[in-house]
Amino acid sequence: MSAETDARSGTHGAADTGASRIHNIGYRSYEGARLGRAYARRSLYWQSLRGAYGLGRSAKSKVLPMILFAVMCLPAAIIVAVAVATDLKSLPMDYTRYAIFTQAVIGLYLAAQAPQSVSRDLRFKSIPLYFSRPIERGDYVLAKFGAMASALLVLTGVPLLILYIGSLLAGMDFVEQTKGFGQGVVSVTVLSLLFGGLGLVVAALTPRRGFGVAGVIAIMTISYGAVSVLQGIATATDQAGAIKWLGLFSPITLIDGLQTAFLGASSSFPGGAGPSAGAGVLYLLVVIALISGSYAVLMSRYRKVGL
Repeated sequence: MSAETDARSGTHGAADTGASRIHNIGYRSYEGARLGRAYARRSLYWQSLRGAYGLGRSAKSKVLPMILFAVMCLPAAIIVAVAVATDLKSLPMDYTRYAIFTQAVIGLYLAAQAPQSVSRDLRFKSIPLYFSRPIERGDYVLAKFGAMASALLVLTGVPLLILYIGSLLAGMDFVEQTKGFGQGVVSVTVLSLLFGGLGLVVAALTPRRGFGVAGVIAIMTISYGAVSVLQGIATATDQAGAIKWLGLFSPITLIDGLQTAFLGASSSFPGGAGPSAGAGVLYLLVVIALISGSYAVLMSRYRKVGL
């Protein structure tokens, strides 16, 4: 009986030993080029920029950004058509005024796309995967910031290009139109950096896209409405000197005041009372502080969520 038991035990042990084996399932070491952080950063930037217009995503994701882009370009096309048909010698709207005129569309675009750029990564907790290797926190922030600013520059710059090409086709003065176009490009570049930074900061504070959308709209729209009301009150109460200082408290009025002070643009402030070059220095400092501050806040935010 004992021998039989031993035999059975030996057989069982041999079976266990035979079942424990290492299988080659085909994993191979990577022998290609290591493209590194710079390539990963560029790839994230390009992916985020494409995503801001729904490219590479579902058809539903393309609808809103493309509609808003078309709405931004439509007034420029109409202005050009009227200028060519009536043989105007100058455009009825300055290049620097176009973004101010279409600020509502810019605000809606930013409110829709800034949360799309960062909120999903926060919601699905994919940030640590980005930071595992080789991307670092600064690479992620720089790529997202650059992509959002670039998307806004496309949104605001293409209509100016339409105006410029149309003005040359209409036979308007080349030097004058080129100068105006250059001033407009400088203005919308600063606007894109400022709006992009503020929009991403608000969107990065919450993983909920709906809250991000509401926050961006509040920052862009409510602040402008409040400043406009206060400027109107200042005008009605003969406090015109306060108008230019009130413009410091809204992103769009900051751009308005900055281009009035340094680019020779006409002001949309009540009574056209834009800041002088002296007051414009303060506008410039505030804009620089907000852009750099937005980057710093994003870096701090992703230091916490990237762990």
